[in-house]
Amino acid sequence: MLSSCLGSCFGGGDGDGLMWHMDLKQHATGDYSVAVVQANSLLEDQGQVFTTPSATYVGVYDGHGGPQASRFINNNLFPYLQKIALEEGGMSEDVIRKAFDAIEEGFLRLVKQSWLDQPQIASVGSCCLVGAISKDKLYVANLGDSRAVLGRRVATGQTGDSATVVAERLSIDHNVGVEEVRKEVEALHPDDSHVVVYTRGVWRIKGIIQVSRSIGDVYLKKPEFSRDPLFIQYGYPIPLKRAVMSAEPSILIRKIRPEDLFLIFASDGLWDQLSDEAAVDLVLKNPRTGIAKRLVRAALEEAAKKNEMRYEEIKRLEKGARRHIHDDITVIVIYLDRQDMSANARLNIVKGTSVPVDIYSLNSGHQGENTSSVSP
Repeated sequence: MLSSCLGSCFGGGDGDGLMWHMDLKQHATGDYSVAVVQANSLLEDQGQVFTTPSATYVGVYDGHGGPQASRFINNNLFPYLQKIALEEGGMSEDVIRKAFDAIEEGFLRLVKQSWLDQPQIASVGSCCLVGAISKDKLYVANLGDSRAVLGRRVATGQTGDSATVVAERLSIDHNVGVEEVRKEVEALHPDDSHVVVYTRGVWRIKGIIQVSRSIGDVYLKKPEFSRDPLFIQYGYPIPLKRAVMSAEPSILIRKIRPEDLFLIFASDGLWDQLSDEAAVDLVLKNPRTGIAKRLVRAALEEAAKKNEMRYEEIKRLEKGARRHIHDDITVIVIYLDRQDMSANARLNIVKGTSVPVDIYSLNSGHQGENTSSVSP
């Protein structure tokens, strides 16, 4: 479904063998840039952009416990969205909810199919951040703590004759480190005083996971899995009366306005290091080409500084070891130029970009494992 980069994608950005980037391509109403850096032994982040003459779809999927859930979403979500939107007569909040439900059910089927050979797959999950631009409307749907931020021009001064650009967050961080989210989870479980506990320096659901919404994490949604002796071989029984996580996305819909300049979609690996404002300022003040890579580089330099290192030292670390310094980071920057794309529309161009399954495997010449698609 998504085309190769045809020479515009690069591994080893900035001499970093665990970085991959696509400097600049065109979508239906502007340009976009993509970059990812791997920290885990297996890349758990996935990301993709799919564009037609009339719509653009963006996805960032930050996996945890393994790469299977993020890869599954990467292979299946956009086909689900397109199929359901066609059946329903266009994009809508209901279409998005049905697509997320289909992905959650599809991954549950994959877990059941793999259960006897890979019981640990029940503990694999992924955050899921999706953007869709269609007919001058922007749709943002989110599970977990990946984030979408808009760079928006606002008039300043008494007469409004000057302007500045502000960062507007478009998604909700479903992370129990956020007090509002923590209280939401606790309110849903008044009979469980340990549904959220503070451990290892952060708040976690059942002392295990920080995000409250995801695709997968079946063992925290289906009590029968966490109690199964097969699963307990790989961990410890988790006393659940009912699900403590959900796959119910937060959805924002807004009209795209002339003052909307660009969108940044990124996994929490970026936002752990950079504020919304810092990221928007960096995009505003730098050339478009390679802008996603520039954001990743800024995050890595900040991570290095926090650890009293230099980025050059981080680049020498092996995959896996880098996870002690920073997370996998995926960044997609979407510019909103509203330019006339009628020529491309007449050509009916359909194209896109998908992040490699694994950066290390790509750059070392090894073939990464894939996760099969499941038909809608």
